[in-house]
Amino acid sequence: METSEIIKKVRKIEIKTRGLSNHIFAGEYHSAFKGRGMTFSEVREYQYGDDVRSVDWNVTARFAHPYIKVFEEERELTVMLLIDVSGSRVFGTVSQYKMDIFTEVAAVLAFSTIHNNDKVGVIFFSDKIEKFIPPKKGRKHVLHIIREMIDFKPESKQTDIAEALRYFTNAIKKRSTAFIISDFIGHDFEKELTIANKKHDVVALQVYDIRETEIPDVGLIKLKDSETEQRIWVDTSDKRLRLSYKHGWAQSQLELQKTFTKSGVDFVSMSTSDDYVRTLIKLFKMRS
Repeated sequence: METSEIIKKVRKIEIKTRGLSNHIFAGEYHSAFKGRGMTFSEVREYQYGDDVRSVDWNVTARFAHPYIKVFEEERELTVMLLIDVSGSRVFGTVSQYKMDIFTEVAAVLAFSTIHNNDKVGVIFFSDKIEKFIPPKKGRKHVLHIIREMIDFKPESKQTDIAEALRYFTNAIKKRSTAFIISDFIGHDFEKELTIANKKHDVVALQVYDIRETEIPDVGLIKLKDSETEQRIWVDTSDKRLRLSYKHGWAQSQLELQKTFTKSGVDFVSMSTSDDYVRTLIKLFKMRS
């Protein structure tokens, strides 16, 4: 893509997503994510009504009298965007590719972050870590992130969400809020997700295309797997095949939902034809 074309696209995304961040998500973001990061402040004597889970047992044993740990809201939050750049993101049958939604949603979250004077960083992943952009503040930094999302060329087309979560858990030492933006094709990452969510506050955003949920009856067609590049002929006039495909998607979604529920991770799903603004508002309200 030409440099002038990239700049034009970056500017277009900035105008759209920055406006959404400033006017729609400013307050929602603060109530949904601020205050979830708490830092230790001091120890004081236990008072009636205090949460017993905050008792500092070491200090209590030393003084033979109950003491509790006092925490205060961290003034600065670090937000990490874990963005799937595997081959399956380049798919869309309605009006946009999945990667277009990935980019706009990530941009909204990034602008919401800097609007609240927080830092934002990015991990691009396929079946390996493709690029790491350390957390920083400022509009210039967000525009750099958007530009990378538009023009980034991954080395691999495969996906390994577990690898992305392992890297994130090791690379980011301070507690942060992390958004995984992916289609979540391939579910074997529950262990890594649970570990990451114990250390950080992890949120999952799924973007899928309607054609991934069911196949229309259009006769004999050739399908290509965008990650393995394997091609197969499929007779879509076969009703049993269409029902089996639809059932497979529903089962896959159920398993995915179970993974996030067991790991304690908030999860929302949207298609390429959905209004992602509504989905994000729903997510923010769910967490407020």
